[in-house]
Amino acid sequence: MLHLTAADIHAAERIYRLNLVNSLPGFKPANLVGTAAPDGVTNLAIFSSALHLGSDPPLLGLVTRPATVPRHTYQNLLSSGCYTLNHVPLARAAAAHYTSANFGPEVSEFAACGFTPVYRDGFAAPYVAESPVSIGLRLQQQVPLSNGTVLLVGAVEHVYLHEEGLRPDGTLDLEALGTTCISGLDGYHAVQPPVRFDYARVGQPPVGR
Repeated sequence: MLHLTAADIHAAERIYRLNLVNSLPGFKPANLVGTAAPDGVTNLAIFSSALHLGSDPPLLGLVTRPATVPRHTYQNLLSSGCYTLNHVPLARAAAAHYTSANFGPEVSEFAACGFTPVYRDGFAAPYVAESPVSIGLRLQQQVPLSNGTVLLVGAVEHVYLHEEGLRPDGTLDLEALGTTCISGLDGYHAVQPPVRFDYARVGQPPVGR
């Protein structure tokens, strides 16, 4: 088995290191984060760092990169306190990836990348009309991390999803929804049917269902 040490990774060429380390966690969620600037210009950016933090109250985390250059998503959500997470349908993966291009603050990625902003129920951030699952979040806390990144803690206030994607037990059928996942920095993948297991108990090896 190949063995890479921290020193090996540090010594690697920059792009190689970026690709390697971003691939280490395996598959990650693909989400478009929707925000609006104070002047009303909408912003859309692809993120693969969303994570579950708690269910009661429902909290989701999002890690944003260091603000060493202008980060329009981060600046907008700090200004309004609101943002949306929108699942990426596989058919829109190329357009979603295009949002990572360095557009100026006066340009809406919604328009430039072919997505439709939609405002719902008085929420201050735009959702993606083409997304099968959209979540409205309100910023609760910022947690600076050791490398300059920031963990944004958001409270879930609204969830919109296609009805066929909600199972009777509350889980989401991501295959039916057509949700995309990401590997590394630029790999977009279709979701396959899962193997599901009952709640794990000591002395009862899980059996797939």
